[in-house]
Amino acid sequence: MIERFLHQTEFVSQEDFVRHFHINVPEHFNFAYDVMDVWAQEAPDKLALLWTNDQGEEKRFTFQDLKEMSDQAAAYLLQLGIRRGDSVMLMLGRRYEFWVSMLALHKIGAVAIPATHLLTAHDIIYRCQRADIKVILCAGEESILEHISEALPECPTVREAVSIGPLVPAGFRDYASEWQQASLPLYRSRMRKEADDLFGRNENSDTMLMYFTSGTSGEPKMVAHDFTYALGHLVTGVYWHNLGPDSLHLTIADTGWGKAVWGKMYGQWFAGATVFVYDHKKFTPADLLQKMSDYHITSLCAPPTIYRFLIQEDFSKYDLRSLRWACTAGEALNGAVYEKFKELTGLELREGFGQTETTMTLGTFPWMKPKPGSMGLPNPQYDIDLLLPDGTPAKPGERGEIVVRTDKGKPLGLFKGYYKDDEKTAKVWHDGVYHTGDVAWRDEDGYFWFVGRNDDVIKSSGYRISPFEVESVLMQHPAVVECAVTGVPDDIRGMVVKATIVLGRKWRSQAGEDLKKDIQNFVKTHTAPYKYPRVVEFVSALPKTISGKVRRVEIREGDLRSRLEQGLRKIHEALRPVFWSTHNVEWIDNVL
Repeated sequence: MIERFLHQTEFVSQEDFVRHFHINVPEHFNFAYDVMDVWAQEAPDKLALLWTNDQGEEKRFTFQDLKEMSDQAAAYLLQLGIRRGDSVMLMLGRRYEFWVSMLALHKIGAVAIPATHLLTAHDIIYRCQRADIKVILCAGEESILEHISEALPECPTVREAVSIGPLVPAGFRDYASEWQQASLPLYRSRMRKEADDLFGRNENSDTMLMYFTSGTSGEPKMVAHDFTYALGHLVTGVYWHNLGPDSLHLTIADTGWGKAVWGKMYGQWFAGATVFVYDHKKFTPADLLQKMSDYHITSLCAPPTIYRFLIQEDFSKYDLRSLRWACTAGEALNGAVYEKFKELTGLELREGFGQTETTMTLGTFPWMKPKPGSMGLPNPQYDIDLLLPDGTPAKPGERGEIVVRTDKGKPLGLFKGYYKDDEKTAKVWHDGVYHTGDVAWRDEDGYFWFVGRNDDVIKSSGYRISPFEVESVLMQHPAVVECAVTGVPDDIRGMVVKATIVLGRKWRSQAGEDLKKDIQNFVKTHTAPYKYPRVVEFVSALPKTISGKVRRVEIREGDLRSRLEQGLRKIHEALRPVFWSTHNVEWIDNVL
């Protein structure tokens, strides 16, 4: 398959990769037709999708199955009035219908908008109004259906809400009973030319997919990708995940996240691999390891948080001999997790970096020696650089913002812009440069090392402190399972480092001043003393977005509220004696 799009398919070094890698971009490229339907023609019986859930159910789909099912789903969506350019929101969790629906929407030329099943009515209203959504296709679960029902009166563009079951309340169409009845003989002849004649052939520049960013601060932005975005993920699956036709690949991601199509669709099917889907309600490390053991998973990709929980389990209980490749992305990886996972499996975690706005921009490829904690080297699709605040390139060892240069054209995989928001697009993409907002440094070998978001860097007593640097040390302490480092205002130092920590099960009963001091001393002895957290708070869970990213901004806002409340209490105590009468004391108590 990949030979259709690449001049050279095998590489022996990063230099070879940079020099000879080139993707041929067909006109009117459509992943559903040009990849999936071709696989169905050339290898119809090859397993494409293996789905199982936490109830013990299992379904297997070949490339031919997915072709026929997506044809039928496209016919059904056409019957609902969906046409090229229309927006359809998918709230399907990890149900296998997600993959069928995505392919069907691609075939029509409609815009797929994946969304997490955790959205509230407020979230749904915001998305429907901003993206002019015509149809919502959702899993038939009580909470999802309730939120959609509550939202629909304020979503005037939505023509139909469709439930795939098991519940189908009044006001929702029944996908299970209707989709196979849709009949459009011209389309179902399965000839692309006839389908194109029916509803128009997509252009490469048409919008294919939109994701709402997770919104660590402010309302989510709509990230619009064109039809070449899928081609941009060829590197993700074939080279970073190192997949081939004999691979059974598992990526841990909800389908509402951009990471789902990074690891569960485009690049993996370019490689001809089988995508493994574990549909579960609650993440339990032991259950995940058992699935990996039972199904003989060969390749795994998950965020560092997942690996942090996995390495606390007893790996001797599971047969993981089939696992031969492991990757991580979504947040920065610390060296302690890397080393422990290697000790348990013999595998080196391969880190990658990208955003919802991009495909993988940095990665640790098969021909590279991983450096624990490094994001790797640039994907040659992108012209990557590090820029100092004055706009000049950073030298090795200097911290700068990761940027993508676009003066020679938009690279495959980079977004079109933020939908209906030229101002926000121009803020991050101007003068031939896309600004990621992420800070890193580059070593003498060209490897990139993550520092943090621009707005996360802590300035204390003249020092610039990376939250990730402190978090990496904290994660080496045996008591720490998760942590987030932020800055809190300080009258003397400007800011001081605060660590918000989730303790391991065995350590929760010891939460107190002695453990705080032990953790502080541990950081002092494992990194520069000025970086140690002067403030330590133990919590049961870290605040996160619906896509699983830590909301440091929420921690900072909580600290600010506490600081303001303390200030108001001081004012209250100072003013209270002044209002000596009972009436006035009651008044000032009520106000403050």
